[in-house]
Order: sequence, then structure tokens, then C-alpha cells
Amino acid sequence: MDINSARAAESTEGGLDKLGELLNWRDSKLFSEAERVALEYAERITYTDQQVDEALFARVKQHFTEPQIVELTAAIAFENFRSKFNPPLGIEAQGFCMVPKRK
Repeated sequence: MDINSARAAESTEGGLDKLGELLNWRDSKLFSEAERVALEYAERITYTDQQVDEALFARVKQHFTEPQIVELTAAIAFENFRSKFNPPLGIEAQGFCMVPKRK
């Protein structure tokens, strides 16, 4: 997440502000509807007690093309892989970006 957060901060409008608001994305005015749908999709993929149902997938398809959905799903899955792979090996953030702490 560290290097990807740094890239996002540099490449997207309001990137640093959005990074600071990620924990409050549902209530933040900084995220577009497409971004909110993508974040909900990411949460549903990530949390084992949740699932992507037909209603959410229909909303995803309203904002993204099929190739974009595949790419988004792959990016989410890869970040989930890294979150499980890196800690046991002691791989920590490299300081590219300040990740907000959970409150």
C-alpha cells in the first residue's frame, strides 16, 4: 500500500486529501460515486464476513467496463495478497507515503 499510496497521491486530483479521508470514505465529499462504489467493492472482497452480491456488482457495472472490473478486482486481490504475505516476512512500509492510522 505504501508505494501505491504515494503514486495515487501524486497522480490523482486531491490525492493526499483523499488518502487522509479513506477511513471516512462513506461520508467524505472528496470521493466520486464511482470511487465510492470501487471502495465498497474492495471492502466486500477484502472482508471475509462480506460478499459481493448481485446488487453491488450491478452498481460496479454502471461505472466500470468489463476490462476495468477485471483490473480493479486484480488490484484488490493483489493488495490483499500483499497484506498477508508481507507481515510474516517482516516487510514493512518503506516510507513512501504516510498511511493514516485507524481511529
